[in-house]
Amino acid sequence: MRTIILISWLTLIAGGICRLFWQQEWKYRLPTPVPANYHAVAQGSQLSNQALLPQTPNDQTPTYAEASVGKANSKPVFLHFFNPDCPCSRFNMPQVKELIREYGDQVNFIVVALAKENWTPEAIQSKFDLSVPVVTDSALAATCGVYSTPQAAIIDAEKKLFYRGNYNRTRYCTDPKTNFAQIALEALLARQPMPLFGDAAFKSYGCELPVTHNPL
Repeated sequence: MRTIILISWLTLIAGGICRLFWQQEWKYRLPTPVPANYHAVAQGSQLSNQALLPQTPNDQTPTYAEASVGKANSKPVFLHFFNPDCPCSRFNMPQVKELIREYGDQVNFIVVALAKENWTPEAIQSKFDLSVPVVTDSALAATCGVYSTPQAAIIDAEKKLFYRGNYNRTRYCTDPKTNFAQIALEALLARQPMPLFGDAAFKSYGCELPVTHNPL
């Protein structure tokens, strides 16, 4: 009897470990499923100012983020699609902050927070020590063809989608040769064509977009 109980407990523990490993590690090594209603947005597509303008309540004044994304601006815009509840997004944050530090004077960085919980922009800025604007408009993901986090979307000064894809081929962003978002950003700033990346740059990995309330 004791043997049966012991085996049962060990089986439960092993099952729990396997489930935890799947939830926290293995499933993020697989591509994110493409949503059934996904509408692809080709790189080089012209994005309208209205589509890029984050939605805000009527009684709010335009924010820096709105001016940067939706209106005429001489700087490119870097949209970081981020879910504070997603392990991949949290692993990716140090690289994003490094990009902000290195290119923040040449590019308008904006964090697009897509979370199931009611995170406010101020709470995200505080928790992750972000000095850039945070918006919570999930419509921006559809505008740029994004369906997982973390993802980067780089929009040139003419409001064309220059790059949309991964930061790195691994969620830990440890391979400098495959820092896709940074390489694409450097090409844009140098007025060079978008580099020819393989599938690793564009096949989405990470967390599926949560159902959000818009705006938070």
